[in-house]
Amino acid sequence: MRLLLLTAALLLLLSFRNRGEETSWIRINLLGYKPSGLKVAVWCSKGNEEIKTFRLIDAASGKTVLTGPAGKAFGAYGPFVQSYRLNFTNFKKPGKYYLAAGNARSPEFAIGDGVYDGTTDFCLRYMRQQRCGFNPFLKDSCHTHDGYTVYGPPAGTLSGEKEGMHIDAVGGWHDASDYLQYVTTSANAAYHLMMAYRDFGPVFTDRHDANGLEGANGLADVMDEAQWGIDWLMKMHPRTDWMFNQLADDRDHMGMRIPQEDTFYNRGFERPVYFITGEPQGLFRYKNRTTGTSSTAAKFSSAFALAHYLAVNDSAYRKASKRKSYYDKAFDAYRYAQKKPGVTQTAPGRAPYFYEEDNWVDDMELASAALHVMVNNNPGTADAGHYLRQAYSYAKKEPVSPWLGQDTARHYQWYPFINLGHYELARAAKGNKVNPGISAEMISNYRQGIERVWSKAKGNAFLRGVPFIWCSNNLTVSFATQCYWYRQLSGDRRFEELEQANFDWIFGCNPWGTSMVYGLPAWGDTPADPHSAFTHLKNYPIDGGLVDGPVYGSIYKNLIGIKLYQPDEYAAFQSELVVYHDDYGDYSTNEPTMDGTASLIYLLAAKEAEGRTVKKKR
Repeated sequence: MRLLLLTAALLLLLSFRNRGEETSWIRINLLGYKPSGLKVAVWCSKGNEEIKTFRLIDAASGKTVLTGPAGKAFGAYGPFVQSYRLNFTNFKKPGKYYLAAGNARSPEFAIGDGVYDGTTDFCLRYMRQQRCGFNPFLKDSCHTHDGYTVYGPPAGTLSGEKEGMHIDAVGGWHDASDYLQYVTTSANAAYHLMMAYRDFGPVFTDRHDANGLEGANGLADVMDEAQWGIDWLMKMHPRTDWMFNQLADDRDHMGMRIPQEDTFYNRGFERPVYFITGEPQGLFRYKNRTTGTSSTAAKFSSAFALAHYLAVNDSAYRKASKRKSYYDKAFDAYRYAQKKPGVTQTAPGRAPYFYEEDNWVDDMELASAALHVMVNNNPGTADAGHYLRQAYSYAKKEPVSPWLGQDTARHYQWYPFINLGHYELARAAKGNKVNPGISAEMISNYRQGIERVWSKAKGNAFLRGVPFIWCSNNLTVSFATQCYWYRQLSGDRRFEELEQANFDWIFGCNPWGTSMVYGLPAWGDTPADPHSAFTHLKNYPIDGGLVDGPVYGSIYKNLIGIKLYQPDEYAAFQSELVVYHDDYGDYSTNEPTMDGTASLIYLLAAKEAEGRTVKKKR
């Protein structure tokens, strides 16, 4: 017995020692790979070693099913001295496998058409958990007294109205792991969810009702979620000449808590609702750099226009939404956007952080394109061609999203991180006899942006060309979507490997070997200690939440109030270039966001739909 215990202890000691002595790793997409899709892993080493070949091994039998060349050495990246891309695209047999090269072995992964099935519905769990007002996860309500107005509305719009009056702003989504709410992110999230339903409706299921509780209601859950956002946007634009930009401010950060009625704002349980004035705002020391009304108002307009389009063309949504007044609201918001051309930034509070959005013509392009589609679907109600021409004129002013190909940007400086207007305009203009070249020009715009990123990405094994700024995962998802849209619109597959590499990055093919989505996949390394009150205070899972993602080491070192509470399990993979921490204390890399998750839902729906298309062809 004593000999057995000594032997067991020795084996355990050796296993820890060997783990500590690891110098090479193989990073994969933990979700798996489609048989017909690109399949590339990254071998990386802290030693200056080389490999010539790699092996793909059947997990059940242990037999090698493919031996392939390692290809060219990409050299150093981040914490690694050497790296290779291991391409096994030509192997198409479904099953469970792992890769081996040198002394490294990858985690097991699946090859199959259904590897992405159900991922969209999984991520919708996080969106439901972010609901304000009635929260279906908690089965309780929060922030039911919102809110009181600041910066307006202008005196005299109705007798007796003045700043500080109460308006009904209950609902919508909390922005991240705090409980602020912004129109700019909420409208973008709602648009992505509606667009996902429009483009890939069959991948979504109906297992929840309008309140997010279990039980089908005849409408896909993704549209129940989009409707929750749209209903709040209606409240934030309650009248033709009234429009609000955000609810609450960073006084919210006075303490982590499960959503409740907050008393931080000296108005009982009410929180401030910021009126859009087109002028700089900030109630305390710091001010934003707002120049106009266009960016937020245009986001309202496009969301209402798409909601109306879906209400007309989809019977399930028509019944659920009752069509309300989206048509008129879309035009009202568009006129408000034209009131003072310029950008509306979110308002800071006691800290210098806010969403520093500096572009707005992309929002006007999307709103114009969405109005064109809406009006074209209701012939005789307005001049659809006028809005097509308007969209094109705005597209000419910003053909390429400014962050593409850049090394850095301010927080949310170029938002949304993808120009949705180019996609909608390219779709709407395809086959248009009046402007036959518009679609081709929008596709060319996408290509130029992709080429700028590719020029930076092609030199490293992870094909990484997206800057490591705050919310880098959101940029990564948006860029992968741009590559997908370019491929679909043009038929050009030359950037498909770059597209897949950005998708793979989110799900584990990165220096840390972790998925960036809480709980997805269930069997993989995913965030376990995010910057979230749900997990930190109650150990509630935040299934499907996409965390912010890695940042430059230089950014991390200069952020206020960051402190790691646990030993860093990824310490071996941090570098001067970039860091990521699965730690509650790192709000810069490990905080989930609602809008990032919504954009990921669109991308996952596209991937799932592609898998289903392949299955049908077989």
